[in-house]
Amino acid sequence: MHYVVDASYLDGYRLEIRFENDEVRVVDLSDHLDGPVFEPLKELSYFKQFQVNHDIDTVVWPNSADFSPDFLYDIGVPSGLGGQVPSGAV
Repeated sequence: MHYVVDASYLDGYRLEIRFENDEVRVVDLSDHLDGPVFEPLKELSYFKQFQVNHDIDTVVWPNSADFSPDFLYDIGVPSGLGGQVPSGAV
């Protein structure tokens, strides 16, 4: 199980997230903002209002929207790749 230690805004719907194992991943949430709780996040000014909640170890927004840290880890790509999917990855 992973947990979020720190996060910063990159651009669009992308965050750079540091996990408990010191791995930094670029997470693009643009395809994951479906449903009523995530609808407000489609407004970039609102999306940028995220914070890391250390009580639940993930990124949260003012309306209490959040994503599982394991989900964020799984969809993220290592930051050193510049947000590009590694060759051969599906």
